[in-house]
Amino acid sequence: MSVSKTRPLNNRTSRPVPLTQMGFGGAPLGNLYRKVSEQDAQDALQSAYDVGVRFFDTAPQYGLGRSEMRFGEGMKRFGRDNIQLSTKIGRLLLDCEPNEVTPEAFVDVPQKRIVFDYTYDGVMRSYEASKERLGIQNADILLVHDVCVFSQGSQEASDAKVRELFDGGGYRALTELRDSGEIAAIGAGVNEWQVCEKLLGLGDFDGFLLAGRYTLLEQEALDSFLPLCEKRDVGIILGGPYNSGILATGAVEGAKYNYDDAPEEIMARVRKIEAVCAAHDTPLIAAALQFVLGHPCVKTVVPGAVSRAEVEANARLMDRAIPDVLWSDLRGEGLIRPDAPLPSERSDAA
Repeated sequence: MSVSKTRPLNNRTSRPVPLTQMGFGGAPLGNLYRKVSEQDAQDALQSAYDVGVRFFDTAPQYGLGRSEMRFGEGMKRFGRDNIQLSTKIGRLLLDCEPNEVTPEAFVDVPQKRIVFDYTYDGVMRSYEASKERLGIQNADILLVHDVCVFSQGSQEASDAKVRELFDGGGYRALTELRDSGEIAAIGAGVNEWQVCEKLLGLGDFDGFLLAGRYTLLEQEALDSFLPLCEKRDVGIILGGPYNSGILATGAVEGAKYNYDDAPEEIMARVRKIEAVCAAHDTPLIAAALQFVLGHPCVKTVVPGAVSRAEVEANARLMDRAIPDVLWSDLRGEGLIRPDAPLPSERSDAA
């Protein structure tokens, strides 16, 4: 797999968005779980650009604007026209008193509080604020952020946010921005494929950033969602290829799966996958990173990184040659679904 090889998000738009096979996700640079120094953040961004990454994704949520501001500094060096950029709507960042700050999982954040807003006005205000923090005239992709059950807390709350997006004019704002040429593509960034499928039944979306729901461990999205994406020519930006960590660390004590300690059944399955990888002298983490790119709808994979060393390590994992027999052995042992497309079967996988 080549980091810098590009695939279009889709072929339906008059302004295709070419995405490098490996992208750069901005959540860690918002000080996710721990503080990242400005120097390390800029080194990580610069290293990503140096190894060939040209797709960068961020969001207002990530550090209450800190990630977007750090991206803005990076783009001053890269040149806006040399990259593809996505950011998100759904959370407005409002000035507040110190005791009202809502950092979620981020530390050392600006004095802001989050207000969810998927209305027409909310979308436009969020996008304008993101452009100011990023120091840009426009984004390439604008994503509806976190209307899934995982983020909203219940199916009822998720459904309410989806209704707000459509009944409150948020979807209309997105389509106006796309139709005017201000942005090239619209979609959603979520943790569940089910809400993506629901959104496809309600509107015309170009792609989705799906975190952790199509991996070496999870392929349920093959039942209906990914076939629908193929039929509709909808691209997938794949985040969370390591399922929150276990596909990077292996089945070690304290391994994380879906943001929590991995249950024993997941640990047992990962041990079996690790054994196949070891038999072919392939690190589990490399197999996890490259597997997702076997599906024709997955256009880019976006692993996290907070330093130059982590970016360069990800690039080496992408470049590592993986024997075709590893994938067929995983399939033969029932460790991946028989209908899961393999990297070795994809004609544009080089």
